[in-house]
Amino acid sequence: MSNIGVWENAEPGVKRKIFEPGATIMMMEVHFEANAEGYEHSHPHEQLSYLIKGRIEFTIDGKKTVIGPGETIFIPSGAKHGAKALESSILLDTFTPVREDLVKR
Repeated sequence: MSNIGVWENAEPGVKRKIFEPGATIMMMEVHFEANAEGYEHSHPHEQLSYLIKGRIEFTIDGKKTVIGPGETIFIPSGAKHGAKALESSILLDTFTPVREDLVKR
């Protein structure tokens, strides 16, 4: 069953909706409840995240950075990273190439 355009739980307090991907790029919207965490992980994809609402503390290869609405953060291929919502937040994540590990067609 496809998960494109459907809200799904990612981690406790975190849900995501994956948009129809292109050939080499994809985007998803992620909602965080206050204090919810996106667990640390890594992947070979480049990631660019844009914060629509809230404040999120990212940890990328051990370095912490807080972003607010209208700000972006780049996560290089292979970097160990995670995120913690300092308040209720909405994030747009873009990946290249497509995260086939997340997309169910």
